[in-house]
Amino acid sequence: MTEENQTPAETGTTGEGATRSGFVALIGATNAGKSTLVNRFVGAKVSIVSHKVQTTRAIVRGIAIHDNAQIVFMDTPGIFKPRRRLDRAMVTTAWGGAKDADFIMFLIDSERGLKGDAETILEGLKEVHQPKILVLNKVDRVKPEDLLKLTAAVNEVVKFERTFMISALNGSGCEDVMNYLAAALPEGPWYYPEDQISDLPMRQLAAEITREKLFLRLHQELPYSSHVETEKWEERKDGSVRIEQVIYVERDSQKKIALGKNGEAIKAISMASRKELSDILEQPVHLFLFVKVRENWGDDPARFREMGLDFPTS
Repeated sequence: MTEENQTPAETGTTGEGATRSGFVALIGATNAGKSTLVNRFVGAKVSIVSHKVQTTRAIVRGIAIHDNAQIVFMDTPGIFKPRRRLDRAMVTTAWGGAKDADFIMFLIDSERGLKGDAETILEGLKEVHQPKILVLNKVDRVKPEDLLKLTAAVNEVVKFERTFMISALNGSGCEDVMNYLAAALPEGPWYYPEDQISDLPMRQLAAEITREKLFLRLHQELPYSSHVETEKWEERKDGSVRIEQVIYVERDSQKKIALGKNGEAIKAISMASRKELSDILEQPVHLFLFVKVRENWGDDPARFREMGLDFPTS
């Protein structure tokens, strides 16, 4: 291939100067706002958001272009004290993502501060040697003097390159983070095409969107142990797509909850998921949801592979 035929990702330039690229791992406690922040940075929905804790299970990579830099944000599962096999796999995945990144972004919910899991993560970051930045989220809900105290307390334990105060929800302060990363990442070619926003296959992204709608609809009734898989994806001649998905639960009682009285719950979940998928795909979607009982699916290695997680053997 001659140089004049090469793409920016192959030459390492965009015509305006050398390109930069790298991976930034978002580390934080559950519900710190990591998925909301990744979606904000990317400018599109690439990671599901729910009030239910531990929603993100595997690493989701959201790809953003800022100036001449391609920034690959790694939305890691929230780090918490693991109790089950799935929990252990998620926490191991989160720390593994941190150690593979060029930069670590430690996200703290400013309202909660250094409580519980956040303090444990901070101690763990002592053993991670990549450059680290501290991002305090939800700062619009906290007094400025309390934010300064929290910043000082965190930096006494681990030295961060910079501290940013943001709101992932309304975007305040996020541009400053992007400007810093775009200048700090190493020079090099882009890893992905310019128009790609995630490395998540569409079948898996579709399953994640349905799982989000499931949690939003039934987060109080349905236990954490549910899983969605896309089993069929058919592009039709009329330009639409037919998608069949299975919601796996562990007991018959959970199946009844997922279906709802007269099927009302599953219909609402399907409608919400179908609408969002149609917007993302920019084509009509025919979505069919099925609920199946699979006892102890959380101990099935095949389900872990489907989620992009390593199966813990102990």
